[in-house]
Amino acid sequence: MLLVTFAVAAVLLALLTPFSPDGTGDYRATATEIPDYRVNKLGERDHELTVDSAALGRDGMVRILLPEGWKPGSGPWPVLYLLNGCCQAEYDSWITQGEAARLTAGYRALVVVPEVGTVGFYSDWRDGPGWETFHLTEVRQILESEYGASDRRAVAGLSMGGFGAMSYAGRHPGMFQAAASFSGVLHTRDGNGGVEWLLRRNGESSAKLWGAPQDPAWAAHNPTDLTGKLRDVRLFVSSGDGSPGPLDGPTATQDDGEAALLRQAQAFAERARADGANVTVDFYGPGTHTWPYWRRGLERALPMLMGSIGAAP
Repeated sequence: MLLVTFAVAAVLLALLTPFSPDGTGDYRATATEIPDYRVNKLGERDHELTVDSAALGRDGMVRILLPEGWKPGSGPWPVLYLLNGCCQAEYDSWITQGEAARLTAGYRALVVVPEVGTVGFYSDWRDGPGWETFHLTEVRQILESEYGASDRRAVAGLSMGGFGAMSYAGRHPGMFQAAASFSGVLHTRDGNGGVEWLLRRNGESSAKLWGAPQDPAWAAHNPTDLTGKLRDVRLFVSSGDGSPGPLDGPTATQDDGEAALLRQAQAFAERARADGANVTVDFYGPGTHTWPYWRRGLERALPMLMGSIGAAP
């Protein structure tokens, strides 16, 4: 009886293990109830969820694109998370501008587009919302219990969402089988201060996010510092060089921001390969920090992303 008691206690302790603050723990959800949520059915395969999020301290929004054949109680279904960039008016811009519904039609996976605020950086803030917990605990609980989600997952994102994809995959080994970044922020400690500038421009500060730039939390979230934990994740990295390209309009000019992100992507890919990761790069030359290139990036990455989680058409 004593041995049984110890065994039960060990199981309960495992279930109660939360995310490690430095990203070294496993990804098991804390033993909390599934968050309350409301569903707005926007279409036959399009659900919008309003989640009563304890991690955010308010309602959080999620769009879910359902695969053909989905019905309540069906599954298990692989999951593709699509992560938004910063500063966009619509949290679901992957659907409203990125044509995610068209691009993913036919793939047998749940496609999940969660809110991240204006400049949330896919992290649990020291003084602010817990986006990482919202996405990887609360939303995941709903997906698994109510939508039949399996443990096969891929994640992709643009700009700040590219950071989120690689940071999440590196911080939670085993959670994702594949990750993709399109013009992503992949080296937050490159010395250029881009993250701090972006936070200040949106009325926030790094002290509320990860602390001072020398704080270990910066490295604990930085994709380029996490490449050693990405050996078992298939990676796709794309970026342009900032010069006007074939998908730009006639008035496009040099985009220095995209050029800086290309340098980050190159540094990330080089270090990931040195650490033994499987990296596909698409450094396509001319191209700016705009939607036409991110849509094309997703289209090019989808066969790898979906194939990695067993969600072929």
